[in-house]
Amino acid sequence: MEHHHMHGTYDTMLVILSLIIAVAASYTTLDLAGRVAMTSGKNRTRWLILGAASMGMGIWSMHFVGMLAFSLPVPVSYDLFIVILSVIIAIAASFVALYVVGRKQLKLQQLLVGSSLLATGISAMHYVGMEAMLIDITYEPIMFSISILIAIVASIAALWLAFYFRKENEKYAVSKKLASGVIMGAAIVGMHYTGMEAAQFHMVDEKVTVAGMSLDQRLLGYVITAGTMLTLGLSLIGIFVDKRLSRKDSHIKKNEKWYRSLYENNRDGILSVSLSGRIIGFNPAAITITGIDGDYFHNRSIIDIAPIIVEEERKRTKRLFLRSFRGKTISYETAITHQNGSLVHLSVINVPVHVEGKIVGHYVIAKDITREKKAEQKIRHMAFHDELTGLPNRRKFDQVVVQAIEKYKSSEHTFSVMVMDIDRFKMINDSLGHAYGDRLLQMVTNRLHEAISGYEATIARMGGDEFTVVCFGSKAEIEPISSEIASRMLKEAQLPYHLKDNDFYISASIGIAIYPEHGTESAELMKNADTAMYEVKKNGKNGYQYYSDHLDAHLLERIELEADLRKAIQRNELIIYYQPQIHAHNSSLIGIEALLRWNHPIRGIISPSIFIPIAEESGLIVEISEWVMRQACLQMRKWQQEWELYIPVSVNLSTQQFHQNNLAQKVEQILLEVGLEAKYLELEITESMMMDICRSTSTLQELKELGVRISMDDFGTGYSSLNYLKMFPIGKLKIDQSFIRDLTNSESDKAIVATIISMAHHLKMNVIAEGVETAEQLAFLKESGCDDIQGYYFSRPLPAKELQRVFLGKCKQDGKVGAAKY
Repeated sequence: MEHHHMHGTYDTMLVILSLIIAVAASYTTLDLAGRVAMTSGKNRTRWLILGAASMGMGIWSMHFVGMLAFSLPVPVSYDLFIVILSVIIAIAASFVALYVVGRKQLKLQQLLVGSSLLATGISAMHYVGMEAMLIDITYEPIMFSISILIAIVASIAALWLAFYFRKENEKYAVSKKLASGVIMGAAIVGMHYTGMEAAQFHMVDEKVTVAGMSLDQRLLGYVITAGTMLTLGLSLIGIFVDKRLSRKDSHIKKNEKWYRSLYENNRDGILSVSLSGRIIGFNPAAITITGIDGDYFHNRSIIDIAPIIVEEERKRTKRLFLRSFRGKTISYETAITHQNGSLVHLSVINVPVHVEGKIVGHYVIAKDITREKKAEQKIRHMAFHDELTGLPNRRKFDQVVVQAIEKYKSSEHTFSVMVMDIDRFKMINDSLGHAYGDRLLQMVTNRLHEAISGYEATIARMGGDEFTVVCFGSKAEIEPISSEIASRMLKEAQLPYHLKDNDFYISASIGIAIYPEHGTESAELMKNADTAMYEVKKNGKNGYQYYSDHLDAHLLERIELEADLRKAIQRNELIIYYQPQIHAHNSSLIGIEALLRWNHPIRGIISPSIFIPIAEESGLIVEISEWVMRQACLQMRKWQQEWELYIPVSVNLSTQQFHQNNLAQKVEQILLEVGLEAKYLELEITESMMMDICRSTSTLQELKELGVRISMDDFGTGYSSLNYLKMFPIGKLKIDQSFIRDLTNSESDKAIVATIISMAHHLKMNVIAEGVETAEQLAFLKESGCDDIQGYYFSRPLPAKELQRVFLGKCKQDGKVGAAKY
């Protein structure tokens, strides 16, 4: 039997139709991939099956129309069974393709495996379909291989494009899918016609009758094309409708998720309540806020959880909740008791739920504002209490007094107002620093509580070191009660305070005003108690005093003095007196102390004991002290130039001046301006300035390095430890005149003076005694080894010119001018 090779021809229209089918099938495939990727469960399986059928039929139709487009010189029949088999293969390959691209991720390995399966399926469909032609066919190997390769490349491109463009919300999605469909369709068509080119058809010489299906190729091509396009069109319409429904369903689900996420993750507790009052929903925050187990909430009546509302808020909360049934949004605050027993403050909003114009239920939204309430309480407490001591402050104290006035306007009971100021507080605060000053105030507060224990009284801190007390009692007993409390306050205040490894002592001055005798208004009572307190300070401190009318005159005098003192320097009213310091054994002049006086234009000479406390309280003391130092140095420089008087001048430092950070620099500046050598300036400090050892040592060392002499004034009257003397660069101790005054009559004073002199000499310090007025005092001091003397026995303090005339001239003439030896 001899075979003859046959050559066929193509129907151009059917070729074009096959290409159109391929593009349409590819586009449909891309859309189907998006639906598969967006569904899950049964819907996914359904779309996979329907999509595979649609896609498979589209690919097979393109293949079959492409075969029908090819015409041979002889009629060709088709094996129906093999045709159906090729359809099944196309559908199976499509199922694999859709399954692969419908995954969430597409890795390279998955892409290659899926593409290989799809290429195998397409190739198998094509060549199985070719076998359906009842004619002898052989294949040219090279073209056959190229067709397989095209199938693989086409499969890779198809799967990747389908996966990439499956998202429906991509910008220009339709255009991109259409362009991709053209590429995929062209690749599939290319594979088909390359496969057709590989086929070689043979005709047998002898006539062989083969049973098969004989078709009108052109007509059948049009029919299949129309059917396929209809099928693909219906698929696209189905996809479109499903998209719309899915989009709407997705939108609903998305909104529901948003709502559910807001509901579940809201920090505020939310209860969903039906019109019948049943709890039909709740979020985790509601469980956290109330402490009630979630199972308890299910289908419970809202009334069942009412007992957790604090009793005083229940009626009000119920009334406000019922108002929301009228369709109004109601906001209010309430409080509940948590299951652990703690109190929880809530800010509640009752929101009616409207559906088609009808109220179907309510949301009860509760925010935990316990922390905010505590913060409000703290702020309110801070507004009316002192932060350092926790005592009521001035604002709260005024409220207490105003309320007391209203309460006792016509009553047998009354009250008193006490104002207490701590003596020596500023000195301790400046010396040790504010931290220790604050600690002292806290200790005083504790002691004041002890003092009023057992009495109806309220303590407050007005600021700084000023405290106030309101004491309540009957009109007959208020004065003795106030006196008893004041005495106890003074006693408690005088006990030692252990600060910075040392014991310190203070006292207090207390002024008392009684309602209504001493005032009928809060401000008047405070002013009068304050006036009485200043009278105590004026008379030596450490006591209490009731207000009386004549004290107003004293207070007015003090105010006037402060006003005049501020102008005293500019008006040249301050003057300096000088008192000689004499060597105890040869009576030579070894130094001069500068002492400040105030020559008031109306009152005359005012004692330092009167205006110095005013200067310290008003803050003028630093300016005045610097003025005194400058004037004293100028005068000594003048005496050196005119009298050749080379002895030191002593100047007292104030506490505030000593604790300036730049004291040494200021002293040096004054010395340079005046032209006085540092060794001719002696600075007198007091024991009270030495409380902060580190700070004091540093300051004194700077002064010592400058060349200035340092002496300790009023020695024996302070509370510092004597052990600290060896730590300071002090050259001289000045025995206070309180020990000298009764020296000849008091054995105790004699012992104290002798001890101080002996101790000072052992520490290699000189000793000077001030306030020496009698020969007996001088004799004892000489006998005890005292180095220098200062007092009225030799000379009272005198102005510079008078000192020159009365004392300096005589000393110069007698050769009684010496030099300090320390």
